[in-house]
Amino acid sequence: MDKRVPRDFETLRATILERRASLPKRIAQIAAYALDNPDDIAFGTAASIAASAGVQPSTLIRFAQQLGFDGFTSLQQVFRERLRERNSSYDERLAALRAKAEEGAGHRAIFDGFVAAASTSLSDISRALNDAHFEEAVTLLAKAETIYVLAKRRSYPVASYIAYALGKLKIRNQLVESAAGLNAEMIGFATPRDAVIAISFSPYAPATIEETRSIAEQGVPIVAITDSSFSPLAQFAKIWFEVAEADFGGFRSISATMALAMALTVAVGEKRRDAGRKRKT
Repeated sequence: MDKRVPRDFETLRATILERRASLPKRIAQIAAYALDNPDDIAFGTAASIAASAGVQPSTLIRFAQQLGFDGFTSLQQVFRERLRERNSSYDERLAALRAKAEEGAGHRAIFDGFVAAASTSLSDISRALNDAHFEEAVTLLAKAETIYVLAKRRSYPVASYIAYALGKLKIRNQLVESAAGLNAEMIGFATPRDAVIAISFSPYAPATIEETRSIAEQGVPIVAITDSSFSPLAQFAKIWFEVAEADFGGFRSISATMALAMALTVAVGEKRRDAGRKRKT
């Protein structure tokens, strides 16, 4: 491989993100799939990966060559090396719990499986969270006159908690939901003096994406919580957090997302309280 070819996963990821706007449509599609499903890329065959990503196998070769590799196998080695470097204790535990459940170990194994998945998610976000990034989001939200909260489907419990906690902290907020279908009118009141917390994960709720797009066009700064740099939320957000949640039996945890939401909410409350004290002195 050429010296300029990414030799580790983080460099590869950064290279893909840097070039994503210029990638052809199908190659961008496999690039997004690769970042969202790195384990599948590491161990899948070209045929199975292409089928899962919805592209032709030849696209995988073009994707690898676009990044400077001589073929898909060379690119795949970077993904395999990532797995070897990871601390796999939680992953191994989760695999063992899945096996126990399948062997009839009882409902306790299901409970333990979800606990292990939650632990994996929390461990991952603890390692990945950028302190400066987090502080920037807290500062942005603390300055807002009103914080709008957008989420649907699996993300809705997180949004509901954020709105509840902000209310308890006496921070003006608006959870964007309306049985009468008045969401557009609700977000129409938002101004650049406000801020938005938008949450969505693949396959991304269309209503959340459309509402986020609309409010971004109004000049309102957005803090997004999502699962990929290729998420449609990322393109609208001033600040965004990538949260990778583990799953058990196909049921994905929201533990890391909830922890991030709680931390953001409480930190915003602290920031506003500190600012209030300074104004009084």
